[in-house]
Amino acid sequence: MRATVGDLIVQHGRVVGQHDRVAEIVEVMGSEGTPPYRVRFEDGHEAVCSPGPDTEVRHREIQQ
Repeated sequence: MRATVGDLIVQHGRVVGQHDRVAEIVEVMGSEGTPPYRVRFEDGHEAVCSPGPDTEVRHREIQQ
């Protein structure tokens, strides 16, 4: 898994009825875009995250 600052992490719910959690990557702490990442969730709190198999990275679109 590789990501850059500004990409989104989407952590899918693990049980029925649990919503996905979305966070923006604000710092890449691993080398060459690898985890761990410092992320900011929609409610404003920040955490350090090492994504698991239930997580996807949505890359921001590069604007030219």
